[in-house]
Amino acid sequence: MTNVTASSQDLVLVAGATGGVGQLVTAKLLEKGLKVRILTRNASKARTMFNEQVEISVGDIRDISTLTPAIQNINYIICCTGTTAFPSDRWEFDPQPNLLEWGRILIDREYRHSKAKNYPEKVDAEGISNLVSVAPPQLKRYIFVSSVGVHRKNQPPFNILNAFGVLDAKEKGEQAIINSGLPYTIIRPGRLIDGPYTSYDLNTLLKAQTGGKQDVVVESGDNLAGDASRIDVAAACVESIFYPSTENKAFNLVNKGTRPPVINWETIFSQLQ
Repeated sequence: MTNVTASSQDLVLVAGATGGVGQLVTAKLLEKGLKVRILTRNASKARTMFNEQVEISVGDIRDISTLTPAIQNINYIICCTGTTAFPSDRWEFDPQPNLLEWGRILIDREYRHSKAKNYPEKVDAEGISNLVSVAPPQLKRYIFVSSVGVHRKNQPPFNILNAFGVLDAKEKGEQAIINSGLPYTIIRPGRLIDGPYTSYDLNTLLKAQTGGKQDVVVESGDNLAGDASRIDVAAACVESIFYPSTENKAFNLVNKGTRPPVINWETIFSQLQ
């Protein structure tokens, strides 16, 4: 264990920064005074969202050849990338399937993958592995937002969630990180609730509050189930880099019970020892 924690001199690379959790992660990093670099396919969107307070590296985790500029001089990676568990427009079909093709997409894995650019295997398995492959050896931590159920894929409701392989892909991503020898933290949230559901501006993100009003519960392994606030998941990603107790740990996170006035992350993470 390296037992290092983040400082204001550290540079954090956020992948998936314009997504729901990623927007909040980026805002929280900036609030704590850390330097942030965004890996994004849409520079103008990121520039507007974060008011030009972040470095922007245009790239795509699905294409390893685009990642070299993004990882220069970074100290942490927080990866919040993902796609939908079930076929949707977010899978980026090219060309858009007609009604008959949709039927084949639903039943034929190879056909589905030949038509889509952004399906779970491509993002959560290959993409995560690509980012592992280019990570600098001095990396202090690789934080990955995975999912509850990766070790319960044969049990309901996770067998339904995994119908198109999203949990298979996330488990492959986890294994790529663990097997790399890099220091890591893997967070497995429950079903994500709370906004943002679309692009927010930085001021709005900094004021975000969870509507669930429930406590944060973590547990090593993959046993918990329930909802997880995107706001708390993002906070866990950021707070984990300040606590050595989270290094080389994989844990579930859900919201349950009465929420205290202040979330004490040191106490929460101490349960992972």
